[in-house]
Amino acid sequence: MGIKIIANNKKAYHDYFIDEVLEAGIVLLGPEVKSLRLGKANLKDAFCRIMGGELYVNNLHISPYEFGNRENPDPTRARKLLVHRAEIEKLARKVDEKGLSLVPTKLYFKEGKVKLEIGVAKGKKLHDKRETLKGKEADREMARALRDRH
Repeated sequence: MGIKIIANNKKAYHDYFIDEVLEAGIVLLGPEVKSLRLGKANLKDAFCRIMGGELYVNNLHISPYEFGNRENPDPTRARKLLVHRAEIEKLARKVDEKGLSLVPTKLYFKEGKVKLEIGVAKGKKLHDKRETLKGKEADREMARALRDRH
């Protein structure tokens, strides 16, 4: 069984330099998993935070399951991530020392389990964003020129 992507966070790659990525399991309730199987998730404003020695993802919006009952959980509740303690301590050191952020980049199913890809990120300045856009535009132009030549 392969990987089925539920949601991508394209905004993260626009706003941050992603240095390294980490895969984490996520603690969910039944109706949330059913909603994710329907592809109803949004990573746009999500962020990760270390609280009490554990890693949590906040503002990850999972729409309430439409066939669920009144026990449906809050769509943007903080959800615990399943990561080894050594990994959490390593991430905590990076966030504290270097002023980096933990940003969710991808939510997907892997072998039937929901996984969240977390990027260790450094914020981009406005001029960095412009440089990235210029680079993408140049790549597009080059690809277009090569395609037209053949």
